[in-house]
Amino acid sequence: MADLSPQTSLDLSLLTTESINPATKDLDALPTLEMLTVINREDRKVAEAVEAELPRIAAVVDAAALCLQEGGRLFYTGAGTSGRLGVLDASECPPTFNVPPGLVVGLVAGGDYALRNAVEGVEDQPAAGAADLREHGFTGKDLLIGIAASGRTPYVLGAVEEATRMGAPTAGIACSRGALLSSKVRFPIEVVPGPEVVTGSTRLKAGTATKLVLNMISTGVMVRLGYVYSNLMVNVQPKNEKLVDRAQRIIMAVAGVDRAVAAQALEESGLDVRTATVMAKLGIGKAEAAQRLAFCGGRIREAIG
Repeated sequence: MADLSPQTSLDLSLLTTESINPATKDLDALPTLEMLTVINREDRKVAEAVEAELPRIAAVVDAAALCLQEGGRLFYTGAGTSGRLGVLDASECPPTFNVPPGLVVGLVAGGDYALRNAVEGVEDQPAAGAADLREHGFTGKDLLIGIAASGRTPYVLGAVEEATRMGAPTAGIACSRGALLSSKVRFPIEVVPGPEVVTGSTRLKAGTATKLVLNMISTGVMVRLGYVYSNLMVNVQPKNEKLVDRAQRIIMAVAGVDRAVAAQALEESGLDVRTATVMAKLGIGKAEAAQRLAFCGGRIREAIG
């Protein structure tokens, strides 16, 4: 594997994420309210930076949706804050969209221990990034999104190189312009909100930018796969009282029925909200509703159209 150590990749002083922000000079000398106002002003730049990358983000959403439709999985990999954000996004997909836990996988350098503790050395090991992919059964059918605010984290680059070797599609999320990561992936995303409020602390603007992009990717993919109808979580898992109530309200809103009809449909469907919604909307049984959904790829809009 190629040498991807920091010494052979980039001069870190040239990275946007390592630059000194003139707008936050003397931050420690400001009164608290003024200090927070400065931070808030810098945070506003994040959404604009994300907006500039929307076409590239859309390309990743479409590629990932196609990958999942064809039986593949979506992987995130990163170190430190970047890795934790990937794991967070992956872990929220099953309860939000009722997808299998292994459909979206988040990997962080140093493993689960690194979610709560700093494990600094592993991020400099490209071989560790490749090994983590193999350990989780990554194949050429899957799609890998490498996350690195600096755009040059060796752990991430090693994983990307391994995925490329397998013939898998790859994407990258960086917060520096002209990132090394971008040159290594098929779908590069560079969200550049500018230097951090506290120099080099990429948990701030870069972290917020990364979270916004990951929100878009996972949500966009699930919408494309039919797990959202209108703006409703129609594949939610009704496993507690609050979620049962939400499921019933979703059925009521889509099908135009009262609470009693929605509750009965939900029970008869085996707590499958999409099936129950089609049942209530069309006045049909579970088997026919399930058949319609299967024919339409699980998309309610088409099943009731």
